[in-house]
Amino acid sequence: MHTGFPDFRRGNVLATCFTGTLSERHGVAVERIPTPRRLLDWLDLNGLAVPSCTDEELDRARELRESIHSAATAAAVQDPLPASALRVLNDCSAQGTAAAALTPDGNRFWRLSPASGVEDALSVIAADAISVIAGERDGKLALCASPTCRAVFLDTSQSRTRKWCDMNTCGNRQKKARLKATRA
Repeated sequence: MHTGFPDFRRGNVLATCFTGTLSERHGVAVERIPTPRRLLDWLDLNGLAVPSCTDEELDRARELRESIHSAATAAAVQDPLPASALRVLNDCSAQGTAAAALTPDGNRFWRLSPASGVEDALSVIAADAISVIAGERDGKLALCASPTCRAVFLDTSQSRTRKWCDMNTCGNRQKKARLKATRA
């Protein structure tokens, strides 16, 4: 893994983790895939390793990321899904040649061929986003309560009332701010 860049946010949902490669969207934005190499690092970390990435493929990945964020945000607040985001999601999903496969313990993973490229990896991310936005996954799309973050996440808590995209980042930051305000 290449150093000198902010850590990747981890999670169980590929599509929302991918949108987390740009965080603090309403504050001081943190870009976690500023270079093609960094996108390759993220893909590898998420089981979608491909050998190379061009600047144009990085641009396409960011376009997909923003389309997922836009469509998932609309779904979370029950607004109509933006046509431009749907077009990018559907196009990316249709482009790839990845195959779904099962592990011996019954978990799904995506198999890329040795000849697979970024387009194939993006198709997997787009397919995952479509599944999440369509409501096919257990959970409810929600927006982080942090006013600077507003990341989309899949709330799988029993009550479906989770407030933060990540308790260790946004939740902790908000709780510290509240504590500081009450002490002042």
